[in-house]
Amino acid sequence: MLSAKEQITDIIKAQPDDCSFDDLLRELQFARMVERGLEDSRKRRTISNEEMKRRIHLWRK
Repeated sequence: MLSAKEQITDIIKAQPDDCSFDDLLRELQFARMVERGLEDSRKRRTISNEEMKRRIHLWRK
């Protein structure tokens, strides 16, 4: 498994030379969100679609 520094380096190298600082940050944030989601899934910290629909319905009230 790659270290955090190696993962960040790979993400940055994959971006076009003319990308902005904000573009880089957005890509790094996205990669982190995906990794957190996968970790939650591996640890069974998820909810069903039905439960999420119920919660969204409650938010809309």
